[in-house]
Amino acid sequence: MLRELPARRMRRTKPGRRAAAAISLAFALAASAQAQNYPARPVTLVAPYAAGGGADLVARLLAQKLSDRLGQPFVVENRLGAGGVIAAASVAKAMPDGTTLFMGTSTQLAIQVTLHRKLPYDPATDFAPIALVASVPFVLLVHPSLPVRSLVDLIRLARDKPLSFGSSGVGGPPHLYTELLKSMTGMRLTHIPYKGTAQAINDVVAGHVPLIFSDIAPAVALIRDGRLRPLGISSAARFAPLPDIPPIAEAGVPGFDAAAWLMMVAPAGTPPDIVGRLHQELKTIVALPEVEQRLIELGNLPLDSPPPHVLRDYVRSEIVRWGKVVHEAGIAGSE
Repeated sequence: MLRELPARRMRRTKPGRRAAAAISLAFALAASAQAQNYPARPVTLVAPYAAGGGADLVARLLAQKLSDRLGQPFVVENRLGAGGVIAAASVAKAMPDGTTLFMGTSTQLAIQVTLHRKLPYDPATDFAPIALVASVPFVLLVHPSLPVRSLVDLIRLARDKPLSFGSSGVGGPPHLYTELLKSMTGMRLTHIPYKGTAQAINDVVAGHVPLIFSDIAPAVALIRDGRLRPLGISSAARFAPLPDIPPIAEAGVPGFDAAAWLMMVAPAGTPPDIVGRLHQELKTIVALPEVEQRLIELGNLPLDSPPPHVLRDYVRSEIVRWGKVVHEAGIAGSE
């Protein structure tokens, strides 16, 4: 005859521990309910650059898709100034409830922290990363009058004879990518900063400045018309709409790999369930064929975003990487 199994002893729990557990459960259930009902009101998506630019157009594309899928307006608000610092700082200080988001770029989330001695936010701790949407390769362009047909030719020329290069401003991607190229090749290049990409490219087209790194969207027509000569793509992979332009890493500078990126973030402290839901929605949106095509048309490479906790480490690694370039180039920071 089977022996009767002894009854399991119940461990006695102190009332305080039971209350704490109940409170934790209540908070968890409330957060879950908040995410399921999110968004309950319109959401502001802050963009750091003027309407009509590349980052703004990406923000508007994603905002419309999020509005369609989540049933509340996602309204893009352009907050300009200080290379995006004003926009980023405003979001860092916003209520962390998912109603204020930031369409950040590598400039605000990885570069500015080294350029500004008193940045009013910390990109590593003041934001909750949501999704890495796209990378933004740049193309190295020279005026056709420059006696070079390849990147190797340019390197040889600039080692023997100092050349100037244009950029959209001090510390922006075109400036830092050229400084990185200088450090890897020994070229002698002098920086001429402009107030924006359009002004800089116009002076290269006019022959006043011999070379520049440009984002791809404004460069395509100039390349096809023969007004500027492309020597290489900054990213490690080729860009499908310009398949004949080799990556710089293949064209003479092994290991060169530089691209800007676009990441949607929320203020630190935004409930993880809301961050997680936005992350999944954006992964789905970016994978839609029409969105992929539009991102490519705007000069971006669509990305399958890693999860938010991985993005936090990625931001930190990018801060270190570009901080090193800034310091080695001796770029003076501002207040």
